[in-house]
Amino acid sequence: MQELQDVAQLTADLKAEAQRLGFDLVGIAEAASPPHAPKLHDWLQAGYAGEMAYLARNAARRVDPGVAVPGSRSVVVCGVHYRATEPDPALWHDPSRGQISRYAWGDDYHDILLPKLRLLQAWLEAHVGRAEIGRSYVDTGPVLERPVGVMAGLGFQGKNTLLIHPRQGSWFLLGEILVDVPLACDAPQPVGGCGGCTRCLQACPTNAFVGPHVLDARRCISYLTIELKGPIPRELRPLMGNHIYGCDVCQEVCPWNVRWGQFTSEPAFTPRPDIVAPELLTLMALDDEQFRTRFKGSPIKRTKRRGLLRNVAVALGNWGDPQAVPVLARALNDHEPLIRGHVAWALGRIGGEVVHDVLVERRAVEDDAWVCEEIDLALAEVVRPGASTSEG
Repeated sequence: MQELQDVAQLTADLKAEAQRLGFDLVGIAEAASPPHAPKLHDWLQAGYAGEMAYLARNAARRVDPGVAVPGSRSVVVCGVHYRATEPDPALWHDPSRGQISRYAWGDDYHDILLPKLRLLQAWLEAHVGRAEIGRSYVDTGPVLERPVGVMAGLGFQGKNTLLIHPRQGSWFLLGEILVDVPLACDAPQPVGGCGGCTRCLQACPTNAFVGPHVLDARRCISYLTIELKGPIPRELRPLMGNHIYGCDVCQEVCPWNVRWGQFTSEPAFTPRPDIVAPELLTLMALDDEQFRTRFKGSPIKRTKRRGLLRNVAVALGNWGDPQAVPVLARALNDHEPLIRGHVAWALGRIGGEVVHDVLVERRAVEDDAWVCEEIDLALAEVVRPGASTSEG
């Protein structure tokens, strides 16, 4: 009985310390495989992971925390709200500006959460009287953080696959500490919190949801703008609008966020003025050094310049305004083929005689086969000099 009381008190003190460190949510789960872990295999077999091959390589570790960190007995799951004050809707929906997922408006969350987790781990080590009791992870570790978050009582997994707290919504980021210390586990959240609602499934711009709780990442804008390293499929580009880094649509429409969505109190998540709804034309003109300077300390640096400008080119094509032609014409000579190919697509969307001439000039010197194909497809869409737009 005394041992149980000691465990309960240690757990209560640990949670109090987590809150002192700035975590908004904290729960404890057993270091065991989540109930729906086998579904990961089916999801991977269906190909829904796209190019995220690392998920398959670490599948055995992901489905069982005891395999990820041998000897683990408990998982401490912590969350931090990241939602900040919204920009002017007119600015946010201006097609000449890029939409960036809210978690990326401030500093890189890895640099915010991981130090806090390590401090909490050090606190626990001091209170159990020994070091190296486990490992701390933020996003990059082999942990199914959302199912484990459900086990830790932090919420239920919505039809959009995100973890939703019934009183705080889903605008939070997670981190975990896998420890070999026995702690008092929280009761898992009940399933079915979405009821009959399907707003997130219906609102997805690219129809990325195969069904409730099943996301085809290959169609998800977050995957396309961040995880995908190569060309964005042509058929999906028009559906992306002005999203250039991530997408929040399935959270924006969620009734739990409309009613309960919490705002952050973490100063590091304060939006950077040059990141919230940035001008697409300005971004398209960034060179390597300007990119590194502008996005230093931001998660956006993960895409590298080539990835971000690929996304910006698609957004400019979707904007379709001729004033983008000069900056796109310059970008058509960029040293990165990935950028040149998407710029060609964007120019083809805008069209016109000037665009035709720019594409023809570049086609004459282009040495990348894929970029040549993109230019040819773009040329097939634009008006030829002297041709009538009414020609059949």
